[in-house]
Amino acid sequence: MLAELLRSLLPKCEVRSAQTDEQAYALLETFDPLLIFVELKGPRLDGLAFTRLLRRSYLHCREAAVIVTTAEATAAAIMGARDAGVHEFLRRPFNLGDLKKRFDAIVVRPRDWIEAVNYVGPDRRRFNSADYKGPRKRLSEGAAPIIQQMGQASRIVQSAALATSSDPKQALRALKAQMRILIQLSAGKEALKPLQTVALAFERYLLDSAQTNGLSKDQVESFAAQLILATPAAAADRAA
Repeated sequence: MLAELLRSLLPKCEVRSAQTDEQAYALLETFDPLLIFVELKGPRLDGLAFTRLLRRSYLHCREAAVIVTTAEATAAAIMGARDAGVHEFLRRPFNLGDLKKRFDAIVVRPRDWIEAVNYVGPDRRRFNSADYKGPRKRLSEGAAPIIQQMGQASRIVQSAALATSSDPKQALRALKAQMRILIQLSAGKEALKPLQTVALAFERYLLDSAQTNGLSKDQVESFAAQLILATPAAAADRAA
């Protein structure tokens, strides 16, 4: 049914399916989808565990949009999907209009991508609430985007530094992602030249460590401290 609905929206789309998490992961090693649907629960199926594994993998499609489907949309299931890195939640039974709304949310209102130690996926603050204007909306969302992004990157770097010994693989992934962000944000900006210099040096160290003996907690903490010192005060305050 889902394949038929997809083809009614996108007549030329190619649809593949798998019956278990293991089969699905093996399929993704040879097939690069733009959109992935996962079942919340089933025999040899755990859509949220699969999504977490996908997000932390090195597969080319690790950032593909993921929509989880289920007949039981409890609050716990919705929050679990958000924290697993899912883009959208789709309750069965659904129709073509429901599917199109999820597509619009993904394409028209794309969310920033977050690479932290304990979370990888689209910005959770936008999960099913892109138009929220209520009193719980974060004050930081009114900040200049570059300041907000630098503050968030700094927070993730600090968190990753603490996880260097306990979870070096995920710490390395998160740190490399944040260096790419900081280098991009500081490129061509004279006021951010110190930040770019430290981020470039940190990135070189991370690339070298991946090829040699792994991360040194002391070295990572040293670079993290240098980044804080090189980060503009407004962004550093948001990272604190």
